[in-house]
Amino acid sequence: MRLSLYFSVLAASLLLNGCTAKLTEPEITFTPPQYVEEMPSREEESSFTSQGSLFGQGDSPLFSDHKAMHVNDIVTVVISETATSSNKASKALSEADALGLGGGAFTSVGQNSAVNSAIGKLNGAANIGFTGGSTSSYSGSGAATKNASFTTTVSARIVKVMSNGNYFIVGRREIMVDDQKQVMQLSGVIRPYDIDQNNQINSAKVSDAKILYANEGDVDRSVNRGWGSKIIESIWPF
Repeated sequence: MRLSLYFSVLAASLLLNGCTAKLTEPEITFTPPQYVEEMPSREEESSFTSQGSLFGQGDSPLFSDHKAMHVNDIVTVVISETATSSNKASKALSEADALGLGGGAFTSVGQNSAVNSAIGKLNGAANIGFTGGSTSSYSGSGAATKNASFTTTVSARIVKVMSNGNYFIVGRREIMVDDQKQVMQLSGVIRPYDIDQNNQINSAKVSDAKILYANEGDVDRSVNRGWGSKIIESIWPF
């Protein structure tokens, strides 16, 4: 009874460990970084020193760049990410050992035949040699090369203007084509000085950038394994 209970608990623990270890899909959380939460928002100035300017003042002055400057303004992020890596490694080991042992020999200094005969018999039993040797060698090499590129554009919204003037932005885009849904989402911190005259910024200038690109639909479900096969693979010991 105790043995069956023990195996039941063991099987359940292996099942749960396998499920939690290998069945969890990679995820990205788009919550703001801690320093963004801790930094206070910049206070908007509502008073102007000159009220009679002909060029206009306030949120939309006449002669100003059409750049995102305030909360809920839109900025276009040009995502152009390229990752290239190349690794090469080699290792070679060799070892050789040799061992030789001899038992030695006895010699006679006299002419006594009986003694010489006894010494000869003793040498035959004692002068035993032993030799041993071992060799081992190992060599290995490996190489890995990866090239990946991703280019698209996403319009993001300024969620927070921090006290130092930087913006925390969040953007999301969903496209439905032939019942296939493509989701693009990003977040990060940008500087207003990096926004060009076209109200665009490159993803390389986005700090703490988090970028998600996912497909949802029949095609995505067809290329992914079912949860049953994942469970079996996670607990299968061979």
